[in-house]
Amino acid sequence: MNSWILKDNNYKESYQLKETLFSIANGYLGVRGSFEEGLNKEIPSVRGTYINGFYEKEEIIYGEKLHGFPDNSESILNVIDTQGIKIKINDEEFSLDKGKVLSFERELNFKKGIATRTVHWRSPKGNEINIEFKRLISFVQKELFLIQIEVEALNFDGDIEIISIIDGDVSNIVVEDDPRVGSANAKALKVINVKQENNCSFVEANTKNSNLTVVSGISHKYPKKFQETILIEQKNINHFIKGNLLKGEKNIFTKYAVYTDTIRYKNEMSNNIEILNSVLTYDFNHFASLQEDYLNNFWKYSNIEINGDEKMQQAIRFNMFHLLQSAGKDQWSNISAKGLSGEGYEGHYFWDTEIYIFPFFLFTNPNLAKNFLTYRYTILDSARKRAKQMGHTIGALYPWRTIAGEECSPFFPAGTAQYHINVDIAYSIIQYFEVTEDISFMAEKGIEMLAEIARLMYHIGHFRSDGKFCIDAVTGPDEYTCIVNNNYYTNVLTKNLFDKIGVLWNKIKATHKDKLERISAKIKFNEVELINFEKAGKEMYLPFDKERKLHPQDDSFFNKKVWDFENTPKEKYPLLLNYHPLTLYRHQVCKQADTILGHFLLEGETELEFIENDYNYYEKITTHDSSLSTCIFSIMANRTGKHEKAYDYFMNTSRLDIDNLHHNTENGIHTACMGGSWMSIVFGFAGMRVINGELSFRPNLPKKWESLNFKINFKNRVLNCYLEADTIEIKLIEGQSLKVNVNDNLIAVDETKTIIK
Repeated sequence: MNSWILKDNNYKESYQLKETLFSIANGYLGVRGSFEEGLNKEIPSVRGTYINGFYEKEEIIYGEKLHGFPDNSESILNVIDTQGIKIKINDEEFSLDKGKVLSFERELNFKKGIATRTVHWRSPKGNEINIEFKRLISFVQKELFLIQIEVEALNFDGDIEIISIIDGDVSNIVVEDDPRVGSANAKALKVINVKQENNCSFVEANTKNSNLTVVSGISHKYPKKFQETILIEQKNINHFIKGNLLKGEKNIFTKYAVYTDTIRYKNEMSNNIEILNSVLTYDFNHFASLQEDYLNNFWKYSNIEINGDEKMQQAIRFNMFHLLQSAGKDQWSNISAKGLSGEGYEGHYFWDTEIYIFPFFLFTNPNLAKNFLTYRYTILDSARKRAKQMGHTIGALYPWRTIAGEECSPFFPAGTAQYHINVDIAYSIIQYFEVTEDISFMAEKGIEMLAEIARLMYHIGHFRSDGKFCIDAVTGPDEYTCIVNNNYYTNVLTKNLFDKIGVLWNKIKATHKDKLERISAKIKFNEVELINFEKAGKEMYLPFDKERKLHPQDDSFFNKKVWDFENTPKEKYPLLLNYHPLTLYRHQVCKQADTILGHFLLEGETELEFIENDYNYYEKITTHDSSLSTCIFSIMANRTGKHEKAYDYFMNTSRLDIDNLHHNTENGIHTACMGGSWMSIVFGFAGMRVINGELSFRPNLPKKWESLNFKINFKNRVLNCYLEADTIEIKLIEGQSLKVNVNDNLIAVDETKTIIK
């Protein structure tokens, strides 16, 4: 097995799943791994091209709408299709459904950033050809999608015709019975212009409600002996490239496709023409070389080397590569639950970004991590507006699921009620500063977001008669338990914000007083509020059962009966697809880590003994119906000494998409789970934490692994961490020396290898 490559030799099985696995993207543009020529209609397929942040707005229809319910949903759109290429040999159309496939292989190369498909095909009349398809979406030229086809005639001389298509007649899938997929307006994009200029073709389309426009332009390169004609239709344009094939001769055809949209470009049509003309001066190999250089730099800091387990090695690289492909790299986009590989969850951004994905980028590529926070700042005004819609007189309430900033969740118990989205974002902002010490970002954007979030969380809470600060009627991460008082996770993360915002405020005041004064004036912030936050943090109520030495998930959780797991058949999982929400709410049953997640993020808030008690209790009643769950149980199994369990949970996390363990990867990858696989290694097996601004490790290498090697970016230093069975070796690669804590021992780390047993 080559752990840098995902391979497939069977095109007949699980086609839609493999469309997801072999998708390519660059954070702006994504294309599913469909075959250029298509397949017969009997094989399920979702052919999709997506632009991060490009959406349609639709009215949400309620049977009974109450105050504060969202008015509209936002859905990512399948945009203009430029994948289409048909090949005819002596008037016989190449198709895997016709003739005979003598060999087939495709691969996704994580080092090169190229998807390749190679087919040896015999036509019904006996003509044999080798065809190699290569796909690339450029990390360097974000608008560019390239397809290169190499055709070789093996046993004949004859004619060949390449029909290359740009098609604006596209639609989204509609799935009504699975909330993990969501549903969207199937025909949301309307073609308003088709244009042909100097062998370049352009299709322009716009949305009805969000008033966004997308333009795609295509052009081609091919041998001089071939001739091209163009047919313009109402919604698509076909390019016919014809010529002769000689036996043993290889002919290369390259399709250039460029995408521009109104979110990012002043004139999407003229910008598209300009970009397309500029990229046409280079061949496929030029962009392939740039792609490999970009990825070499990415892997230089991100690669994880696992010696002794090739399946896990392949899985973690696959996951990290897809995270890079999915990550928005501008202020208008984030990273959705399915990345740019499918339409699951309608392309919405959730808390997944901050808690499960952000850490990977923060510790390997902090500039990309900052993009996620910048996006949250871009939609801050929308969050302020949402707070007022919800009846809050002050502060900002971030939407549970969104694309452009509006709340898109119509089911408020498991949507809007998850106020922890606010403190998840706050946690990441604080973590970003602790890891990077980027005081400029905090002064310009971070502290304003923290102040507005803190105001909102203070507003929804109250001091009860015994002086404890409580937060009522919220939903924690566990969506099988909704609308509760004092969710442990929500309260402990709010406490973290209240405890730290005053300290951060004063640090910024010491270095960027003018900026802080401007922000204070802008949002009418009174520093007396900091005193209130500090008091609320000190008096935050964190539910704890002294007799059982357990933290209840919320005030009422232990009063409910435990779900009858013994008599629940396997086919009834996931429970959310088979039981009414109220049935779930009445039981002790968890969809995913909740209190345990709070312990992971802020384990210093309680004693290890109680964390272990909680782990043992909640493990028995957690179904892991969410892909976000097993990574946290893996990390905390390591923390509590359950190392074999930790590895079992990690296996489920790391290969969830490659092995389709949740049976829904055909709708798109699980980006949060992919981020969780990185966390399971670094926070789990290496036991890394940042505590009070100090880096610490509690390593415990899995028995199946011979060694583990990875790099960490921390406070402008790069550290290389190497684990063997009973040792950890830490070496400074870039930056100044520092001290780290290993198993409660403070160790100085410099360019010399530091080995700790």
